[in-house]
Amino acid sequence: QVQLVESGGGLVQAGGSLRLSCAASGFSMYAVGWFRQAPGKEREFLAAVSWSGANTYYADSVKDRFTISRDNAKNTVLLHMDSLKPEDTAAYYCASAPTTEAIMTGATEVWGQGTLVTVSS
Repeated sequence: QVQLVESGGGLVQAGGSLRLSCAASGFSMYAVGWFRQAPGKEREFLAAVSWSGANTYYADSVKDRFTISRDNAKNTVLLHMDSLKPEDTAAYYCASAPTTEAIMTGATEVWGQGTLVTVSS
């Protein structure tokens, strides 16, 4: 059973950067994605990485500011976020699925508990 734990959230000023981490047990053969959900809004897909790390996909809203990467030796997927804006404030979640297509279509299998990111203006 894959388990995911996010960390790295916190308070940052607009224009700043944060790096979120998704630590997992046994997901080296799974694709992993990052999502966020702001209060009163629907969950939003942000980025996905294939199990090998060779393929990455981004939502248009973050593709020039966020970078997803993974280190299978450490069972970790990172989301590096630059040029943060107040509208990036949300709970951020990682999730896994067999393929990136499954990630992007919402057919995820396992979710972490989330980490909160707050961007002040």
